[in-house]
Amino acid sequence: MQSLIKLMSTEKGESIYSFPIFTEEFCNSFKEEIEHFENTDLPKGRPNTMNNYGVLMNELGFDDYFITPLRQNYITPLARLLYPDCGGDLLDSHKAFVVKYKIGEDLDLNYHYDNAEVTLNISLTSDFTEGSLYFGGMRHQQGIEEPQRTEYCHKPTYGLIHRGQHMHGALPISDGERYNLIIWMRSSKIRNKLCPMCDNKPQLIKTVGFGDGFTQPENTTVDVCCTL
Repeated sequence: MQSLIKLMSTEKGESIYSFPIFTEEFCNSFKEEIEHFENTDLPKGRPNTMNNYGVLMNELGFDDYFITPLRQNYITPLARLLYPDCGGDLLDSHKAFVVKYKIGEDLDLNYHYDNAEVTLNISLTSDFTEGSLYFGGMRHQQGIEEPQRTEYCHKPTYGLIHRGQHMHGALPISDGERYNLIIWMRSSKIRNKLCPMCDNKPQLIKTVGFGDGFTQPENTTVDVCCTL
């Protein structure tokens, strides 16, 4: 695994890495499946409170046989080495969604941090202009001198992995359409102690599904913070 990390590209910034993850054929087929779902009359939820256009992977039934094995078998072993101090050693849940940027719809994304311990951002398309990601400092560094922001240009079929608390945003596209698969990966070991969104100790409440990644000892999940 250490030899694999040496093959990954270290991007400018703190603990940001990029690496090839899917084939071009898979990305094209996956995008077509997303577009088919978008064109149906089936009910669709928003990916999160920031993006207006896109698809939740659990609504397509992609969690059990795609996203969960991807997280467990491929991404967690990497995160265990890259981010052991922020929950990367035990990523036991996730929220996965595709975001879409298009002229006349969403163009960019404001500066923010994610409801995740580790985030994987995978570029699915190449037919767009501009729209780079930009990174600043870690969330806990806000209030002190902010480091110079660095940009990352999306590479089709490549994934970008970074800490969820790493402040970032997306510059506007100027042409075309951009689709990205985003996986917010969460560690109950970390967030059971302190909610990463509201900085309060969570009150564990029974709910259905992954919730926000909080868990009780009997493996029931909880949802304590509505900031998604």
